[in-house]
Amino acid sequence: MNIHVQLVEGPLVRSTAPDVCPPETRTGVVGAWLCFEGIVRALEDGRPLQGLDYQVYEPMATRQLTELAQAIRDSHNLLHIRARHSRGFVPVGECSFRLEVLAEHRKPALRAMDEFIDRMKQDVPIWKLPVWKT
Repeated sequence: MNIHVQLVEGPLVRSTAPDVCPPETRTGVVGAWLCFEGIVRALEDGRPLQGLDYQVYEPMATRQLTELAQAIRDSHNLLHIRARHSRGFVPVGECSFRLEVLAEHRKPALRAMDEFIDRMKQDVPIWKLPVWKT
């Protein structure tokens, strides 16, 4: 059971080939591979944005992301979980967060993904600051 957590400066490279599964899926055990990408929207509370500036409290954020990934992996019996989050400025239309979950079955994978995102937003010291269009 693998866990990978990473904070990256600026936008993440978007997945260009979602139909290409990670090598871990070829084990014959994986029945579900989910990939979620969070994209910066053009509006925040109805106001136009240039992007979001993600402030991160290191190394606490990395530690808490890792602990969260371990807890989610264990509680949902996942095979693999990979989380990447941006820090710094991410312009509108770019990817700021990616979560990949591999599991034997789809339902635990779907529940795990939803729970991870909710808990990350609540507990991990990553804050998004809007950069408004002028």
